[in-house]
Amino acid sequence: MPRFAANLTLLFCEVPFLERFERAAMAGFEAVEFQLPYAFDAMEIRHQLDCHRLTAVLHNLPAGHWDLGERGIACLPDRVDEFREGVQQGIAYAKVLGVPRLNCLSGIAPAQVDDAALHQTLVSNLQFTARALSRAGLQLLVEPINTFDIAGFYLHSTEQAIKVLDEVDADNALLQYDVYHAQRMEGELAQTLTRLLPRIGHIQIADNPGRHEPGTGEINFPFLLDHLDRLGYSGWVGCEYHPATTTEAGLVWRHTLMRSTA
Repeated sequence: MPRFAANLTLLFCEVPFLERFERAAMAGFEAVEFQLPYAFDAMEIRHQLDCHRLTAVLHNLPAGHWDLGERGIACLPDRVDEFREGVQQGIAYAKVLGVPRLNCLSGIAPAQVDDAALHQTLVSNLQFTARALSRAGLQLLVEPINTFDIAGFYLHSTEQAIKVLDEVDADNALLQYDVYHAQRMEGELAQTLTRLLPRIGHIQIADNPGRHEPGTGEINFPFLLDHLDRLGYSGWVGCEYHPATTTEAGLVWRHTLMRSTA
């Protein structure tokens, strides 16, 4: 059975962010991930990790004005300086928190900007980021996101992301494979994991429809997680879902999966 990390952006969201670490530890998680830590002092987060003996496995690079609907700025030609300043901020937080990998969101494509300009900006920014993260001993992740949940998101399929990573051509630049987004856009989960596992740096899960916990929808998670074991995946699996009721009530899926794959 893979090792699971609690995504603190979505799990335990009924309590303030800095209180979610204790809740994650009490629920049996040994690791956590989160989207954007930058509203909090890095040392405050470090203190929570240490107090509750948690490992932080992932957070995102700064992603623009999130509260205004932005979901990353890496593809935006007029935001290059801001993006690259954010890379330095992301690295600074990663060093304090002991995070080994940072995820980059490409952003929503403006209708008035030529696709070639968006593509070139994204590749150039990712090359810059991969070099900066390599010097810091970090991995860069690139995540496709489905366009049903985020209309117009620029990087929206696995194959598109792989082609971009081929152009970036950096050993430390890998795919973040989110099972929920992949199921919505393309399916073929098991075959894609088999084919691309060497290119995948992190995996996240949620069921479909609804982006709730495993067992609430159409994805066969007992098969899929057992498949990851057979493939030899040794990384963390981030639980990035909206609990259907409460987080603790929904965590029964872990025990169910352990019994079904035993």
